[in-house]
Amino acid sequence: MTDDSTSDTNPPEAFTRPSQTRGERIRAAARTLRTPRTASWVATETEASVKTAQKYLDQLVEDNVLRKIEQGDQTLYCIDQLMATYREIASLQREHTREELTTALTSMRTKIMDWQETYDVERPGGLRASIAALTDQDEIERRHEIASEWEHLEARLPVVRAALNEYDWASERDALSA
Repeated sequence: MTDDSTSDTNPPEAFTRPSQTRGERIRAAARTLRTPRTASWVATETEASVKTAQKYLDQLVEDNVLRKIEQGDQTLYCIDQLMATYREIASLQREHTREELTTALTSMRTKIMDWQETYDVERPGGLRASIAALTDQDEIERRHEIASEWEHLEARLPVVRAALNEYDWASERDALSA
Protein backbone atom coordinates (compact mmCIF):
# COMPACT_ATOMS: atom_id res chain seq x y z
CA MET A 1 0.00 0.00 0.00
CA THR A 2 1.36 3.36 -0.96
CA ASP A 3 2.84 6.14 1.11
CA ASP A 4 1.72 9.62 0.19
CA SER A 5 4.19 11.35 2.51
CA THR A 6 6.61 12.18 -0.31
CA SER A 7 6.59 15.93 -0.86
CA ASP A 8 7.19 17.39 -4.27
CA THR A 9 8.67 20.58 -2.82
CA ASN A 10 12.01 18.98 -1.97
CA PRO A 11 12.90 16.56 -4.75
CA PRO A 12 14.21 13.20 -3.59
CA GLU A 13 17.87 12.57 -4.27
CA ALA A 14 16.73 9.75 -6.57
CA PHE A 15 15.93 12.15 -9.41
CA THR A 16 18.84 14.52 -8.98
CA ARG A 17 21.62 11.96 -9.33
CA PRO A 18 23.95 12.78 -12.22
CA SER A 19 24.22 9.07 -13.13
CA GLN A 20 20.63 9.11 -14.35
CA THR A 21 19.66 10.25 -17.82
CA ARG A 22 17.51 13.36 -18.19
CA GLY A 23 14.53 11.15 -19.03
CA GLU A 24 15.04 9.02 -15.92
CA ARG A 25 15.30 12.12 -13.72
CA ILE A 26 12.17 13.64 -15.25
CA ARG A 27 10.16 10.41 -14.94
CA ALA A 28 11.25 10.00 -11.30
CA ALA A 29 10.32 13.60 -10.49
CA ALA A 30 6.99 13.32 -12.30
CA ARG A 31 5.95 10.28 -10.28
CA THR A 32 6.16 12.38 -7.09
CA LEU A 33 3.99 15.31 -8.29
CA ARG A 34 1.16 15.58 -5.77
CA THR A 35 0.77 19.29 -6.55
CA PRO A 36 0.29 20.32 -10.18
CA ARG A 37 3.55 21.72 -11.57
CA THR A 38 4.71 23.23 -14.84
CA ALA A 39 7.22 21.65 -17.20
CA SER A 40 9.48 24.56 -16.31
CA TRP A 41 9.37 23.61 -12.62
CA VAL A 42 10.17 19.98 -13.44
CA ALA A 43 12.99 21.09 -15.76
CA THR A 44 14.55 23.19 -13.01
CA GLU A 45 14.26 20.40 -10.44
CA THR A 46 15.79 17.80 -12.76
CA GLU A 47 18.38 20.02 -14.45
CA ALA A 48 16.87 19.49 -17.90
CA SER A 49 15.60 21.85 -20.56
CA VAL A 50 11.92 22.80 -20.55
CA LYS A 51 11.51 21.22 -23.99
CA THR A 52 12.98 17.91 -22.75
CA ALA A 53 10.87 17.98 -19.59
CA GLN A 54 7.75 18.67 -21.64
CA LYS A 55 8.53 15.77 -23.98
CA TYR A 56 8.80 13.25 -21.14
CA LEU A 57 5.87 14.71 -19.21
CA ASP A 58 3.66 14.43 -22.30
CA GLN A 59 4.75 10.79 -22.70
CA LEU A 60 3.67 10.15 -19.11
CA VAL A 61 0.32 11.79 -19.87
CA GLU A 62 -0.10 9.42 -22.84
CA ASP A 63 0.77 6.49 -20.54
CA ASN A 64 -1.91 7.59 -18.02
CA VAL A 65 0.64 8.23 -15.30
CA LEU A 66 0.17 12.01 -15.26
CA ARG A 67 -2.70 14.36 -15.99
CA LYS A 68 -2.28 17.53 -17.97
CA ILE A 69 -4.26 20.48 -16.65
CA GLU A 70 -4.71 23.74 -18.54
CA GLN A 71 -4.94 26.59 -16.06
CA GLY A 72 -5.10 29.99 -17.67
CA ASP A 73 -2.04 30.26 -19.89
CA GLN A 74 -0.17 27.51 -18.02
CA THR A 75 0.00 23.79 -18.58
CA LEU A 76 0.37 21.88 -15.33
CA TYR A 77 1.18 18.21 -14.73
CA CYS A 78 0.33 16.03 -11.74
CA ILE A 79 -0.21 12.39 -10.85
CA ASP A 80 -3.33 10.92 -12.47
CA GLN A 81 -4.93 9.88 -9.18
CA LEU A 82 -7.67 7.85 -10.85
CA MET A 83 -5.17 5.71 -12.75
CA ALA A 84 -2.89 5.48 -9.71
CA THR A 85 -5.86 4.20 -7.70
CA TYR A 86 -6.73 1.64 -10.38
CA ARG A 87 -3.14 0.42 -10.38
CA GLU A 88 -3.17 0.22 -6.60
CA ILE A 89 -6.40 -1.78 -6.61
CA ALA A 90 -4.90 -4.19 -9.16
CA SER A 91 -1.78 -4.56 -7.01
CA LEU A 92 -3.86 -5.31 -3.93
CA GLN A 93 -5.82 -7.93 -5.86
CA ARG A 94 -2.67 -9.57 -7.21
CA GLU A 95 -0.64 -9.46 -4.00
CA HIS A 96 -3.29 -10.40 -1.44
CA THR A 97 -5.93 -13.07 -1.10
CA ARG A 98 -9.57 -12.16 -0.66
CA GLU A 99 -9.28 -13.28 2.98
CA GLU A 100 -6.27 -11.00 3.60
CA LEU A 101 -8.11 -8.04 2.12
CA THR A 102 -11.22 -8.84 4.15
CA THR A 103 -9.14 -9.06 7.32
CA ALA A 104 -7.41 -5.76 6.55
CA LEU A 105 -10.75 -4.04 5.88
CA THR A 106 -12.23 -5.40 9.11
CA SER A 107 -9.15 -4.33 11.07
CA MET A 108 -9.28 -0.78 9.67
CA ARG A 109 -12.98 -0.43 10.47
CA THR A 110 -12.49 -1.83 13.99
CA LYS A 111 -9.68 0.64 14.74
CA ILE A 112 -11.82 3.56 13.59
CA MET A 113 -14.83 2.38 15.63
CA ASP A 114 -12.58 1.92 18.70
CA TRP A 115 -11.25 5.49 18.36
CA GLN A 116 -14.78 6.84 17.93
CA GLU A 117 -15.86 5.09 21.10
CA THR A 118 -12.71 5.81 23.12
CA TYR A 119 -12.62 9.53 22.34
CA ASP A 120 -16.38 10.06 21.79
CA VAL A 121 -15.82 11.67 18.39
CA GLU A 122 -17.04 10.77 14.91
CA ARG A 123 -14.16 12.05 12.78
CA PRO A 124 -10.41 12.69 13.01
CA GLY A 125 -11.15 16.43 13.08
CA GLY A 126 -13.12 15.94 16.30
CA LEU A 127 -10.15 14.16 17.82
CA ARG A 128 -7.84 17.00 16.76
CA ALA A 129 -10.27 19.53 18.26
CA SER A 130 -10.20 17.66 21.58
CA ILE A 131 -6.49 18.44 21.88
CA ALA A 132 -7.28 22.05 22.78
CA ALA A 133 -8.52 20.96 26.22
CA LEU A 134 -5.38 18.92 27.03
CA THR A 135 -2.20 19.82 28.87
CA ASP A 136 -0.44 16.44 28.88
CA GLN A 137 2.07 16.63 26.02
CA ASP A 138 2.21 12.83 25.62
CA GLU A 139 -1.58 12.65 25.22
CA ILE A 140 -1.54 15.55 22.77
CA GLU A 141 1.08 13.78 20.67
CA ARG A 142 -0.81 10.48 20.90
CA ARG A 143 -4.03 12.09 19.65
CA HIS A 144 -2.18 13.78 16.79
CA GLU A 145 -0.74 10.40 15.75
CA ILE A 146 -4.11 8.67 16.02
CA ALA A 147 -5.84 11.43 14.01
CA SER A 148 -3.22 11.07 11.26
CA GLU A 149 -3.56 7.29 11.20
CA TRP A 150 -7.35 7.62 11.22
CA GLU A 151 -7.23 9.92 8.17
CA HIS A 152 -4.92 7.46 6.44
CA LEU A 153 -7.26 4.55 7.16
CA GLU A 154 -10.28 6.51 5.93
CA ALA A 155 -8.47 7.11 2.65
CA ARG A 156 -7.51 3.42 2.39
CA LEU A 157 -10.98 1.99 3.11
CA PRO A 158 -12.51 2.75 -0.32
CA VAL A 159 -9.43 1.37 -2.11
CA VAL A 160 -9.45 -1.91 -0.20
CA ARG A 161 -13.25 -2.11 -0.55
CA ALA A 162 -12.96 -1.62 -4.33
CA ALA A 163 -10.29 -4.33 -4.52
CA LEU A 164 -12.65 -6.72 -2.72
CA ASN A 165 -15.75 -5.73 -4.71
CA GLU A 166 -14.08 -6.57 -8.01
CA TYR A 167 -11.83 -9.39 -6.79
CA ASP A 168 -13.46 -12.19 -8.78
CA TRP A 169 -13.79 -10.10 -11.93
CA ALA A 170 -10.12 -9.04 -11.77
CA SER A 171 -8.95 -12.60 -11.07
CA GLU A 172 -10.86 -13.86 -14.10
CA ARG A 173 -9.32 -11.14 -16.31
CA ASP A 174 -5.82 -11.87 -15.02
CA ALA A 175 -6.30 -15.58 -15.76
CA LEU A 176 -7.37 -14.80 -19.34
CA SER A 177 -4.22 -12.78 -20.03
CA ALA A 178 -1.84 -15.38 -18.59
